[in-house]
Amino acid sequence: MKIMDVALPVETVQLAAEQSPVWEWIVGIAGYTHAQLRHTFEMDEEWSCDAEAMPASLLDQLAKIQETNLWYGLLLLQNEFGAGSVEEFEQRLSGLSDQSFYDFLLPYHSRAAEKLRKDAAERPDDSRLWASYAELFEEHAYLEGYVRQVSRHTREQLSELFTSALSEWQDWMVEKPYVAKWLQALLFEEKQHRGLNSAHAANEIERVAGVTYAPEPSIWSVKLIPQVSYRPWLLTIRTADVKLFFYPVSEQQLLDPEVPPNELIQGHKALGDGLRLSVLHYLRQGPAPLQELSEHFKISKTTLHHQLALLKAAKFVRVEKGVYSLQPEQLEAFSSQLNAYLGLAE
Repeated sequence: MKIMDVALPVETVQLAAEQSPVWEWIVGIAGYTHAQLRHTFEMDEEWSCDAEAMPASLLDQLAKIQETNLWYGLLLLQNEFGAGSVEEFEQRLSGLSDQSFYDFLLPYHSRAAEKLRKDAAERPDDSRLWASYAELFEEHAYLEGYVRQVSRHTREQLSELFTSALSEWQDWMVEKPYVAKWLQALLFEEKQHRGLNSAHAANEIERVAGVTYAPEPSIWSVKLIPQVSYRPWLLTIRTADVKLFFYPVSEQQLLDPEVPPNELIQGHKALGDGLRLSVLHYLRQGPAPLQELSEHFKISKTTLHHQLALLKAAKFVRVEKGVYSLQPEQLEAFSSQLNAYLGLAE
């Protein structure tokens, strides 16, 4: 049977690291106003002390956000804007049409419910439509109430709350002695992960964010966003076509961004041996079991197993059912990480 293949190339998820102070301010607001989990955040003690000195206007805005869960709207808006500053966020917000404003704010439920979501965004005054959409989230911890809160406030009220809370939170945070180091660490983290390999998205997501991710229908873009304020938690949200992972930066990066990451140190140890480099070169030809490697390099399996363990710990090789294989994407990521650390990345 002859087959003519005229299909277009298969699309893959686009993977990117993204960072800006705006993301950190919004994640901070989300953490501060998360009443149920706040006691588990590393910043909880600091935030509790802050409450005694915060401006009354900021405390009032944070109380409203806690009551309404409108922090979620800030995340959805910033996902669309990608703003590098609070000023840019405010400009983008003011320039939105009403339809885009509500389209961005309404959370995604499912493909089957997309028409209802779009209809509600087009008709913000239609309480019946909004109530129907809110009911779809009945089993969710907070999104049903969030949708109802968006419908109960005017666009002007929502915009004022978003911009005022974000601006005042930034003004409060930039006075903190540790924030400059935070922002430096976040920028350094983002630079380390530029040029992620979208062809191996699942492996890259696990390497960077430490979470196992299976592809989801309609998700075409995944953003990995480093954060400090939500530590030690990893926060995930999604839109109709984007998945966002807000992952906590490592303690090492947070304390001193100039200190080389442990991954670099372990990687160089693994590569700093002629035999181990030869093993990597051999595996470039294809997977091989321990017996084959032992015979080829004329070395005992016990000794070779130790060398392979070092390469495996550095994630340069993997083993499955006794067969070792090269992880070229990890070697490429290691090279990119070194360039980023040395400031040589483009």
